[in-house]
Amino acid sequence: MNEKIKKRFYRSLIQKRNFYKFEVKVEQTDLLVIAKKNLKKEIKEEVIRQREILKDYIEHHPEFLLSFTPVFAESDQEIIKLMSESSFMTKTGPMASVAGAISEIIGKKFLSLSDEIIIENGGDIFAKMNSNFIVGIYAGGSPFSMKIGIKLKKREIPYGVATSSGTVGHSISFGKADAVTVVSSSASFSDGAATYFGNLVKDRIDKELIISELKNFVFIEGIVIIKEKEIFLWGDIELIDLINNDKINKNQLQILGLQEYKI
Repeated sequence: MNEKIKKRFYRSLIQKRNFYKFEVKVEQTDLLVIAKKNLKKEIKEEVIRQREILKDYIEHHPEFLLSFTPVFAESDQEIIKLMSESSFMTKTGPMASVAGAISEIIGKKFLSLSDEIIIENGGDIFAKMNSNFIVGIYAGGSPFSMKIGIKLKKREIPYGVATSSGTVGHSISFGKADAVTVVSSSASFSDGAATYFGNLVKDRIDKELIISELKNFVFIEGIVIIKEKEIFLWGDIELIDLINNDKINKNQLQILGLQEYKI
């Protein structure tokens, strides 16, 4: 499977009837949108506006782009404040949250025009749906890849779901996880947290270290970490077998063809 197909493979699994599904591409930003209305023109205009705000701020504050540690923002612009806050909440640089921040800002802005909406930006998702839905996890060469997903239950507040990888994609990661997927109420915070926990995974998943660090991330509702044949689950996570569309428990993970696994 070539890189282009890998990058968008999971998008073909998104199935929502009676919804519009469309892509919005502006430079490096590449959104998949599922909404009740065709908002492609309006969303593209907003993406352009948000990107201009970000580029203008970076021009005058280059540390916002380059830093791998939290940066205080001297701005009243929502995207700048959100990325700065996320950097402090997740102990990362502001750009670790940029994809999630764009998803979140776009999603919240257009909820008034579509009360159900999914904004996916490179695997980082803002989602507000009036029914349960499933998000698949793409984990590169791991045997778990696109065989498991997370069931997200209907609720009043939106979900923010983000996935970071040290083996897939172009985003900077100092770890070796095939996938770290974080669920919270903020796509921006989930994005930064996925990066942070991805950086902690080296040759194996250090369960004790992960659990210890999770105490400092009170906004995380659930996390899935995948490293080859090893998986770590924490929080309010309901795994789904994407092949049979069934709930997975610990013992059923064996049916995925694993010779060894850890939870």
